[in-house]
Amino acid sequence: MLEAPHPKEVLVLTDIVSNSVLPAIREAITLNTSDGLTLVGELALPESVPPKATLLLLHPNPTGGGMMDSHLYRKAAWRLPALADVAVLRWNFRGATSAAGTSEGHYDEGGAEGKDLAAALQFAKERGLPNIWLIGWSFGTDVILMHGNVDPVQGAILFSPPLMWGKDEHLADWASSRRPLVALVPEFDDYLKPDEAKQRFAAVPQCEVVAIPEGKHLWVGEKFVRLAWDLALKRIRPEMPELDWTWDGPMSRWDDLVNKSK
Repeated sequence: MLEAPHPKEVLVLTDIVSNSVLPAIREAITLNTSDGLTLVGELALPESVPPKATLLLLHPNPTGGGMMDSHLYRKAAWRLPALADVAVLRWNFRGATSAAGTSEGHYDEGGAEGKDLAAALQFAKERGLPNIWLIGWSFGTDVILMHGNVDPVQGAILFSPPLMWGKDEHLADWASSRRPLVALVPEFDDYLKPDEAKQRFAAVPQCEVVAIPEGKHLWVGEKFVRLAWDLALKRIRPEMPELDWTWDGPMSRWDDLVNKSK
């Protein structure tokens, strides 16, 4: 007597929501700067494959509450190693505090923060992390423009660049390097709106300025979080299909009350 065939396994896709945490290898790290400071951070890696690219996340201004856990960045660390096979390296700039702790040192308006970025790049090189891209948000974009135009950086994505500390000479250096640069500028940004951004970044011929309709400086809301990373990944991993923001494996939820996923 023939046995009835087993039913095929049904793939169940689950929508990713604001506090979804997907599987990754996550490691608390420290970075050591050339001026003797210790910075706290985290490296998140894909669980089962080598990373195809590495994202170094430079956070908004700590004087306004910016830190490695600023929402665009912690959602990237929660999701992108699993969804996009990328490594995500984030850290607190000198003097900044998050749940991971406080980095030593004091805020320096983007000057000494260049040493923090250099320490992160050195860490990434020592770990053999591939295809390194810098991702800045607000203040972090100025640190990139001032200090990030160096090897082995492949290119940079700027979320809400204010161009407050980044000067014409920094833009000229980027233009000379021809290193890819993409500025994602919200329509209703508090500091630099799309038309002005196009004028300022015209000094960098290879810079792509993308206006974000209805967007604001803080990228609040799941719609804008997904848009930010879709646009970034399109440049960083152009061979990859656009994400559908669903997941078919284990998923936990972050709980801010206990500061962990469960």
